[in-house]
Amino acid sequence: MRLNRYLALCGLGSRRACEALILEGRVTVNGRRIQELATSIEAGDRVSADGREVSAAEHLTLVLYKPPKVMSTKSDPQGRLTLYDLLPPHYRHLHYVGRLDNDSEGLIVMTNDGALTQKLTHPSHKVDKEYIVTTDRPFRKEMIEKILKGIPLEEGLARAVAVHPISPRRLIVVLQQGLNRQIRRMFEALGFEVERLIRSRIGSLTIEHLKPGKWRVLRPDEVKRLGQEAGGEKSAAKRVPRIRLPGASAAPSVPEAEE
Repeated sequence: MRLNRYLALCGLGSRRACEALILEGRVTVNGRRIQELATSIEAGDRVSADGREVSAAEHLTLVLYKPPKVMSTKSDPQGRLTLYDLLPPHYRHLHYVGRLDNDSEGLIVMTNDGALTQKLTHPSHKVDKEYIVTTDRPFRKEMIEKILKGIPLEEGLARAVAVHPISPRRLIVVLQQGLNRQIRRMFEALGFEVERLIRSRIGSLTIEHLKPGKWRVLRPDEVKRLGQEAGGEKSAAKRVPRIRLPGASAAPSVPEAEE
């Protein structure tokens, strides 16, 4: 097995991040410092990173509903609540895939699977990320057309792949990009303020039956399907969303926001 893949399986990050560890001389195999990316290891080899022996852990992936005012970070110097405060201590080795800003809420994937992380975060894989957006005032059809066509931001053209209106001030926006605070900045550029932002879907994973602050471990078939979608095998961007109130089992609806 290639050394960078093994390090990713140990929960040290994506393969690219593990390659950086190798190039920086922070990895040893059987006591010998390794800086060659092509290095392979065999069963019985002792691998250490930063002086600590590591071993491939069983993959674990879960989804968490981040409430507003919870930080997408490992720890906060100001003592604010973080994602990891919502999880049991034995899940602190998981890393989060994609951030949500402090005021936003919704789905976050957490895993120790470096290969899955790479698939979900690399822009070439174009994983659907669906958001329920509530604006400060009613929007017009022209605004939707601009969101689909693309809005210039500092990093480049920011665009949605699908938009589904729900009410005069609420709509569902599907992205396959991952620019910082992308939706809020797109709407700001159009003169609107986003009052509430919920990430309701990542690939085939939805917010259904998951309450704010709660989490669940994904089944093996769900992880496999998510990996296939991240590999470009499937896309749900064109489908009309059917979203239920988190934790509910009634007819499809959307999490309520004050109008």
